Amino acid sequence: MKVRNSLKSAKVRDKNCRIVRRRGRVYVINKRNPRFKARQG
Repeated sequence: MKVRNSLKSAKVRDKNCRIVRRRGRVYVINKRNPRFKARQG
């Protein structure tokens, strides 16, 4: 999982990416291709 300042670039890489908020953090998750996982902050 990558930690990045902005998740906008992570979201547009793949159409299966979803932005999820958990415990005050913002995550990008991708069920099809888990290598796109990212977290903000």
